Amino acid sequence: MRRATAVCGKESWSSEQEIATVTLDFDDRHRRRIRLVDDRGEAFLLDLAEATRFEDGDGLQLEGDGGVIRVCAAAEAVADITPPSLEDTIKLAWHIGNRHTPMQVLAGGRLRIRDDHVLVAMVERLGANVQRLNAGFSPESGAYHDHGERSGHAHEHGPGTDHAHGHEHQHHHDHAD
Repeated sequence: MRRATAVCGKESWSSEQEIATVTLDFDDRHRRRIRLVDDRGEAFLLDLAEATRFEDGDGLQLEGDGGVIRVCAAAEAVADITPPSLEDTIKLAWHIGNRHTPMQVLAGGRLRIRDDHVLVAMVERLGANVQRLNAGFSPESGAYHDHGERSGHAHEHGPGTDHAHGHEHQHHHDHAD
């Protein structure tokens, strides 16, 4: 079976190296080791040293001189948010980030989130226009992400714990008396 052992950033490889494509949604673009099937139906093993986030246009380098499989972001249900002003963009980004929700920054101060009826209602109440569509989703990487991953989770789990979960956070507030 073909084995992909490295991720090449989209600017670091050429289309002449491309032998196939693989289309994955946002959640499936954060992996370490998994059997995948390219868009022609041929299986390959993704076998990376550590869990890595790969983006639309990145390449999965096959071992030896086997070529590169280009990663394509799958279309998924998203909500594009158009705030009325730059100040509103900043406020909406703060509210969305405060909910630990992945968010993509688009051209012109627009924002993209996964289509979530609660968050869409919130941003509409705050004055934004929302367009629901199916498109690729590549949210911003976190400020605290590890060097080996490009966005999303900033911590590792043991083998076999590939799952989504919530986090509890302690918040400390200083109060002046």
